[in-house]
Amino acid sequence: MKKLTYLSLFLLLFLGCKDEKNTTNSDQNSSKESVNIDAPASEKINEFAIVIHGGAGTILKKNMTPEDEAAYTEKLEEAIRVGYEILKNGGTSLDAVEKTVNVLENSPLFNAGKGAVFTNEGKNELDASIMDGKTLNAGASASTTTVKNPINLARAVMENSPHVMLSGKGAEQFAKEQGLELVDPSYFYTESRFKALQKVKAAEENEATRDKAAFYDPTIKDSKFGTVGCVALDKDGNLAAGTSTGGMTNKRWGRIGDAPIIGAGTYANNATCAVSSTGWGEYFIRAMVAHDISALMDYKGLTLQEAAREVIQKKVPDLGGDGGIVAVDKNGNMVMEFNTEGMYRASIDASGNLNIGIYKD
Repeated sequence: MKKLTYLSLFLLLFLGCKDEKNTTNSDQNSSKESVNIDAPASEKINEFAIVIHGGAGTILKKNMTPEDEAAYTEKLEEAIRVGYEILKNGGTSLDAVEKTVNVLENSPLFNAGKGAVFTNEGKNELDASIMDGKTLNAGASASTTTVKNPINLARAVMENSPHVMLSGKGAEQFAKEQGLELVDPSYFYTESRFKALQKVKAAEENEATRDKAAFYDPTIKDSKFGTVGCVALDKDGNLAAGTSTGGMTNKRWGRIGDAPIIGAGTYANNATCAVSSTGWGEYFIRAMVAHDISALMDYKGLTLQEAAREVIQKKVPDLGGDGGIVAVDKNGNMVMEFNTEGMYRASIDASGNLNIGIYKD
């Protein structure tokens, strides 16, 4: 009987130790997975950072005069330094994004604000969006014709309305009620953009370009590139992203691209990254480019560079689209990824190191 009792006690002790050992191993495995996934999160590269783009497309050095190249470079630097100073002095990423985009919107060099392209009807219809990575709140506006700075309207929609996107006359009425600067539609007229519309219309009328494939030839397709955008990380660890555009030359039927679509043209999440897109909007919407980059980081543990490369170099081209993005993650890593011949772009890190680029190489 004693032997049976001793045997029972021995079995109980043995099984108890085994269960405890298994539990310990399970906890250790879980801890390792968390550490592996979150390892990059502990590596803060920059206390703050800012990246901008001014559009992507067939931008070749041989087609750029020294004067034009200098003009783009100077404007990119002017814009990004506005945001950099805000961040350096402890300002918010939202303020940095908005004020930086304002500089680009006010320049006729880019397809946003003053330099917006023309619709088929000879109008300038502008779109914009902005997102707060801390709260995941967002605002957007589409098809406005009298709001001088659409990114300001997008922020007002985000902060002062219960909605995410407003469009057309309603958006303009809201802008008026918010005290935003309104202008006559003629403010957006630029001779170069108007001539581009005539060129595209002439190509469209040509019998050889009546089919859909020909309509989207490189000349016409690239006529929409020039969208501007900005992403920023501030000293409080908050991310923000904003995008503004005039859309596609010769667009009609109230066409809206990816720029005002949260998740396609703009996305920000403090847990991952902030992204602003520029490219062939229809494909960026279908691929939900900005959010997809964040999702790859969140669900698959990819780095920002890996996620951006996967989406821009594989997913978008596989659909038939092209373009690029600028992005910054929660650690201050910055990425400027594109699959076109060029993208107007610039970045500044917390140390003040400025990087400006136009061409692919």
